[in-house]
Amino acid sequence: MLLQMHNVGIVVESLDTAIAFFSELGLSLEGRAKVEGEWAGRVTGLGDQEVEIAMMVTPDGHSRLELCQYLRPAVIADHRKAPVNALGYLRVMFSVKNLDSLLTRLQALGAELVGEVVNYENVYRLCYIRGPEGILIGLAEPLGS
Repeated sequence: MLLQMHNVGIVVESLDTAIAFFSELGLSLEGRAKVEGEWAGRVTGLGDQEVEIAMMVTPDGHSRLELCQYLRPAVIADHRKAPVNALGYLRVMFSVKNLDSLLTRLQALGAELVGEVVNYENVYRLCYIRGPEGILIGLAEPLGS
């Protein structure tokens, strides 16, 4: 029986850059560690591996983002620039306040607006951005509450 979703994992090239970006977005660094050895590879199917992880947590404490930088084995595929209709990992969506101000701060860290900011039925202002390393992120600002 499912209890809760623990986290979403994203593989990155630079853990420091990703931590700085998601910290600016409003997540907090919960912990950072290396996970290595054959036991870890038995879980992932990668064999003997070495990965540095950073667990980021949302302000409400309910959601986590696990950022992973693989040191061994080498990364073998890159899906960061895939369009939003690509199969597999699509994006992470966050509910935010002050979308315009946040976009300005994130763009200063290299984020790029994918399309445009739109009003969804006067419920949300929505947009997609490409964050560090091209990671697709959705931002939704609730309206009228």
